[in-house]
Amino acid sequence: MAYTVGMVSLGCAKNQVDGEMLLASLKEGGFQPVEDPSEADILLVNTCGFIESAKRESIEAILEAVQLKTEGTVQKVVVTGCLAERYQQEIHKELPEVDGVFGIGANGDIAAWLRAMLQEGFAQAFPEKGKMPLCGERELSTPEYFAYLKIAEGCDNRCSYCAIPLIRGGYRSRTLESIEEEARSLAKQGVQELVLIAQDTTRYGIDLYGKYALAELLTRLCAIDGLHWIRVLYCYPDSITDELLEVMAREEKVVNYMDIPLQHASGKILRAMNRRGDRQSLTALMQKIRDKVPGVVLRTTLITGFPGETEEDFTELAEFVRDVKFERLGCFAYSQEEDTPAALLPDQIDEEVKQRRAEIILDDQALRMEREAQALVGTVLEVLVEDYDPEEEAWFGRSYRDAPDVDGKVLFTAGDRELKPGTFVPVEITHAVDWDLRGRLAL
Repeated sequence: MAYTVGMVSLGCAKNQVDGEMLLASLKEGGFQPVEDPSEADILLVNTCGFIESAKRESIEAILEAVQLKTEGTVQKVVVTGCLAERYQQEIHKELPEVDGVFGIGANGDIAAWLRAMLQEGFAQAFPEKGKMPLCGERELSTPEYFAYLKIAEGCDNRCSYCAIPLIRGGYRSRTLESIEEEARSLAKQGVQELVLIAQDTTRYGIDLYGKYALAELLTRLCAIDGLHWIRVLYCYPDSITDELLEVMAREEKVVNYMDIPLQHASGKILRAMNRRGDRQSLTALMQKIRDKVPGVVLRTTLITGFPGETEEDFTELAEFVRDVKFERLGCFAYSQEEDTPAALLPDQIDEEVKQRRAEIILDDQALRMEREAQALVGTVLEVLVEDYDPEEEAWFGRSYRDAPDVDGKVLFTAGDRELKPGTFVPVEITHAVDWDLRGRLAL
């Protein structure tokens, strides 16, 4: 009997890629992946365990899967991913209805572990994190025109608030050759936009080659026929080299978009976070990037309410954000995570204060993005067509300014033209609603 398997994948794009590899491995091992999780014999919940809100979402997804099992819709519920790795024994203890719990080191042998579970009724395995495959076949869960490409696993930065090194282990780069080979394969499958991801993409290569190799990797990828856009996410500020910026400015396929999670601007708070820099150095870096890569869109992520953050520290952060004028920005209240150094720091901040500070940053950003959207009226942007929205009676897609899943859309009319998702078209921006752009096909 060929069991069907479905997946609910949570969290970041890196975990999504892991889920795609899990499904491909299961398919090769004789299981049959299905798109609708409720139609599966075995339902995998590929969890996130990064911060408290992500853990709650993962637990809710597990409970929903258990409910499907109780109703007889699915036969087995399996938990994989970061939550399984982080809370190895607790999951089955607290949720005995779960049939399998497998850490990330078990990903490469997931088919064998599921067969053991089916035979024994319950199974769990937590091999060394380093056994997790860096690459392999994937069952893509993204639309056919774009795909994420994970270039490294784990992290060595050891930020004091972050549990990722505990969950994922140390930084491990893939070889240039393996990434290039996968990128060629994806291009042959019709992928137009390749989104490079890792916990820290700019650190790529330092462990394998003794140097930062992201610039060389991008140069190689740009030579691949079929790829139209190459986007880089999650750049750590300390590792942004002049060579990388030169490649971004020179290579047309590399979109002028950088996601740089800065977390804060107060030197005192950054030191407590075990990060480097201060407001002055980070402001200079952002200006350097803009000088070297004209038209670049800068996205960042910030944390408010870190232990010891005073009103003066927060004011410095808010002023930094106003001065730099990031095109894209996310801001989150600090999450106190067990087993991290920051969890033990004195002067923990009240939850209401943390949230209020985050809202102030986000409200200011919303106004900034509205002004930016209005400034784009009258320009023409290249847009990757994604689909048609019958309610809006318009097509929608993304420009180079918008990363998938995190940024906005461009809605546009095309008369009676029938467009194909995955193609690129010029769109004249005619107006903006809040920070969303509206326009018409410029053909």
